[in-house]
Amino acid sequence: MATTETPADGTSTTPSTTPSTHPAMTHPQIMKALSGLMLGMFVAILSSTIVSNALPQIIGDLGGTQSSYTWVVTAALLSMTAATPLWGKLSDLFSKKLLVQISLVIYVLGSVVAGLSQNTGMLIACRVVQGIGVGGLSALAQIVMAAMISPRERGRYSGYLGAVFAVATVGGPLLGGVITDTEWLGWRWCFYVGVPFAVIALIVLQRTLHLPVVRRDVKVDWLGAFLISGSVSLLLIWVTQAGDSYAWISWATLAMTGGAAVLGLLFVLVESRASDPIIPLRLFRNKTITLASAASLFVGIAMFSGTVFFSQFFQLARGESPTMSGILTIPMIGGLFVSSTLSGQVITKTGKWKAWLVSGGVLLTAGLGLLGTLRHDTPYWHIAIYMALTGLGLGMMMQNLVLATQNQVAPEDLGAASSVVTFFRSLGGAMGVSALGAVMAGRVTHYVQDGLAALGPKAAAMGHGGTAGGGIPDLDALPAPVREVVESAYGHGVGDVFFYAAPFALLSLVLVLFIKEVALKSKPATHAPAAAPEEPAAGEAAPAEAPALRA
Repeated sequence: MATTETPADGTSTTPSTTPSTHPAMTHPQIMKALSGLMLGMFVAILSSTIVSNALPQIIGDLGGTQSSYTWVVTAALLSMTAATPLWGKLSDLFSKKLLVQISLVIYVLGSVVAGLSQNTGMLIACRVVQGIGVGGLSALAQIVMAAMISPRERGRYSGYLGAVFAVATVGGPLLGGVITDTEWLGWRWCFYVGVPFAVIALIVLQRTLHLPVVRRDVKVDWLGAFLISGSVSLLLIWVTQAGDSYAWISWATLAMTGGAAVLGLLFVLVESRASDPIIPLRLFRNKTITLASAASLFVGIAMFSGTVFFSQFFQLARGESPTMSGILTIPMIGGLFVSSTLSGQVITKTGKWKAWLVSGGVLLTAGLGLLGTLRHDTPYWHIAIYMALTGLGLGMMMQNLVLATQNQVAPEDLGAASSVVTFFRSLGGAMGVSALGAVMAGRVTHYVQDGLAALGPKAAAMGHGGTAGGGIPDLDALPAPVREVVESAYGHGVGDVFFYAAPFALLSLVLVLFIKEVALKSKPATHAPAAAPEEPAAGEAAPAEAPALRA
């Protein structure tokens, strides 16, 4: 394979005041280059959302429990979270195009085997593999875009990525519901259907995405990657099992949280001494990066709790089909679509982004707080308004937190900084789904037991509504009075989940209030000698005609 490379230091003899011999990419050129990337992003999001409405039936068919339900989601988030910083660091060292293609192949392999799952353990293992691939696609999408487009123009294209996210998020549950409800297909096709899209994305990427390849003599920080993965994994396992397999205050809790803390401290020690750390600790000297990362952690809790628990609410609290469950979540996705697209367009015109972050924090907090009042008989038009507010808030915050971070770093740290924000968002989602899933399981059991006790001794003897000690219930098989108790319990339990998530959204709002707004730069990020965040690197040129890696 022949390659043409730019100098590793990105230097140029052309003064920055002299017009570049490489003209900036036009809008059609950028859209063509991003087409395969956006298709890859579509595949990544589709894999996360297409199973959401099918999960109650999947877990029921495989004989799983509420804990299994949570882990099918958490496993993918866990591996995505652990892998994201590594993908970001690799993107600073190797061909970004090749890394995107590798992540797509990993996703395809995980999806094919997931469709063959015979039990929840096998499915969870396959979701781990899927998550590694999706982590690469999520991190690399922002990094590749930043390599081609200036921060000032990036708001516009971040809006497009947000629109792709919205379409995949709303299309995934709808498609998954239809597939699950179609007898001659079944839920296993939820894992197969994304494979053709991934193959098409591979072909399109090969033809359209051409970026300069920068070779540097550095080492990948594998020890750091192992330590951060171990720390996050222990923490998530503890959160998921606490209160079920062991008490919140117990020796198991002390061992797991203590182990996670020790691994975390070792990670910090290793990163402080590594020649090329997976997460450069010096990035956190920048107040914007620190605040944006922390805010992303809390935004992740809100984002993933909405996509995961709504399917249980509509199917188990209101008796809707998987297809209808997807349709009923459209207000939230519509809000996300509108706000991400609109905010991107306006940011490109004005160069101002902080007002969108603050407004998003207010709307997200309000939406989750109102969703905390959910019950199984709450009028749908109320739910639609609450979901729309939540979606509007998410759309204003997700992409713009990454944008604010990318605007503050030197080109050589672009991949690491972008993946740090994505890492914290994924970590928040994984921790949120684990913790809130455990809370929901406990609350639903409590509400079912109280409801059955009110029906009399015979009903109380059924335990958890006849659902095998916490399994996903088959509403159609339950007697009418018991079914109403179970529906009420799930409605109240999901409401509690959103009620507990709302304070985290409020914390994200408080954090973004302290972020100082810096005008967006008008040059794309290229590898050049480090410069102050507000100044373009010397001799920086747009990568429209830059030499590219070609097979």
